Amino acid sequence: MKLYENKSAEQLIKDELPLDTQIDVLYEIMRNVIDEGSIKAKTIKFKLQKHIKSEDIYRRLYALNKIISNGKGIDIMPNEKNIQEVLDSTNVWLTDEIAKRYVQNKIEAEVEKNLMEKQDKYIDEVRLGIIKKQKGPENAKTLKKYDDLKALDSRKLTKNIQAMLRPESFSEIVGQERAIKSLISKMASPYPQHIILYGPPGVGKTTAARLALEEAKKLSYTIYDKDAKFVEVDGTTLRWDPREITNPLLGSVHDPIYQGSKRDLAEGGIPEPKPGLVTEAHGGVLFIDEIGELDSMLQNKLLKVLEDKRVEFSSSYYDPEDESTPKYIKYLFDKGAPADFVLIGATTKEPSEINPALRSRCTEVYFEPLAANDIENIVVNAASKLEVEIEDGVAQTIGRYTIEGRKAINILADAYGYVLHNSELVEGSKVRIDMKDLLEVISISRMFPYEELDKDVKPEVGHIYGLGVSGYIGSTIEIETSVFESKEKGKGQVRFNDTAGSMAKDSVFNAASVIRKTTNKDIKDYDIHVNIVGGGKIDGPSAGAAITVCIISSLLDKPLRQDIAVTGEISLRGIIKPVGGIFEKIYGARRKGIKLVILPSDNEKEVPTGLKDIATKTASTIEELMKLVFALT
Repeated sequence: MKLYENKSAEQLIKDELPLDTQIDVLYEIMRNVIDEGSIKAKTIKFKLQKHIKSEDIYRRLYALNKIISNGKGIDIMPNEKNIQEVLDSTNVWLTDEIAKRYVQNKIEAEVEKNLMEKQDKYIDEVRLGIIKKQKGPENAKTLKKYDDLKALDSRKLTKNIQAMLRPESFSEIVGQERAIKSLISKMASPYPQHIILYGPPGVGKTTAARLALEEAKKLSYTIYDKDAKFVEVDGTTLRWDPREITNPLLGSVHDPIYQGSKRDLAEGGIPEPKPGLVTEAHGGVLFIDEIGELDSMLQNKLLKVLEDKRVEFSSSYYDPEDESTPKYIKYLFDKGAPADFVLIGATTKEPSEINPALRSRCTEVYFEPLAANDIENIVVNAASKLEVEIEDGVAQTIGRYTIEGRKAINILADAYGYVLHNSELVEGSKVRIDMKDLLEVISISRMFPYEELDKDVKPEVGHIYGLGVSGYIGSTIEIETSVFESKEKGKGQVRFNDTAGSMAKDSVFNAASVIRKTTNKDIKDYDIHVNIVGGGKIDGPSAGAAITVCIISSLLDKPLRQDIAVTGEISLRGIIKPVGGIFEKIYGARRKGIKLVILPSDNEKEVPTGLKDIATKTASTIEELMKLVFALT
């Protein structure tokens, strides 16, 4: 058969060899052109096992044609009539295959030649790639910056004093016993509620909430596991994008165009959901400080999460049928992220300023303003933790200059640093803060006392204290009046501070009929000057009763007690009407050193329980009030 290897198929046919010989030659050529593995594979594929080994030349030719044409040749068994036609067809298929093999061999030769010529270059490129891969993203500059950061991080200042002196137990949170009991009862229940904490700044709202979670974990019927998180965030700093590109509170979706360096997802066009703080707090507490400052739209979205206990994600880039999407991304888009937590919001705003829909889903706890003795206890505890001695009167003096526990600690820390810098301390001796040191710090810091304590409390004519509220802070309002007979009867004038509120001015005119009824005198016959010391603005009518008795004192020249404060609205008939903010007003009077607060009878139920350093009495009419405010002579 080797004699025919160099002959073409056409030459073989022209030689008019016997049919069986021609077929044998074609088989030999096929084996030289097509490798044995391919022949066997095609034999099995086209089910030619019996045909290729047959002694029947028609069957062998059929198998040969199928293999060479890759199944595209004849479909029926050849016979005597068409055998020559089939042979011709087979020759054509074989000629094409030989031509392809020739071209392939030529190309492979060229490739081999190029490889040999450029072998060194290819080897160098491979080596460089390996070196780069082993080296990674680091170089001398990046490593130096990393070392600089590590060196910076190794140098630390002393621990923040607020963190060091932060209460570690409920017993260290001064003046909030009632609020703490209310908070724990709401969190420790098997069915805890969302909570809003109201109160002035620096009274321990955040610390109490954190400790309440730890306390609730200890209970046998707790719903919190040991890993339940306390996630804290400030509502004033939370910012979000309406397009949901970023939303640290609820979570967001990073579409491929916003994924930056995360090319593995971006190149596949796969969006990535980013769970937010509500998911991080799942199973625990999400604490939002200053929740009243949270964006109103974001508040509404938060309410939806509180209802559903899940966060839903959506993106026009998400294809649920895309098999290249990771399982966690499918899960987040299809089922959402879990967000079952207890919300605790803290605010210094009034309840009326908080979103009504948010309030309706939360129970409310009110933290109390700190009294002067509460501040003193905080200072004493802080001095003990700092291991410093303080002179008698230091804690009491600090209590006059602030109503915040946090601020009190800062004043003590200032005095501590001042003493360390200006005193020559013997090694091992204890730091002592004296009154002169504290007063020097107060002078340097240009502080003013929150309330000036009056030592002289002798009865005075035309002078009394009213009570006001700003936020959750109560304070005393100093009122004074002067009365003179007018030069022309019936043409007297009443003058009031221009800065005083319109309702406070109306109280003076309401008082006119009451004064006429009570004293039988017409204020039109007098020039009356009412002054709010300090020029403070009074927004409501609650100073009406105090202004009325102050004018009566000047008209009758009768002295008023100076250890009392009065609150209540005065009506045209002399009835003392109820007012708001009783709780805060009483605390403001305590800071002033007031011994007795007189308030409307209808407000009696709002008086705090357990008061020891101040008394309260009620009055329903101007006559009852006058019996209490005028000094005994």
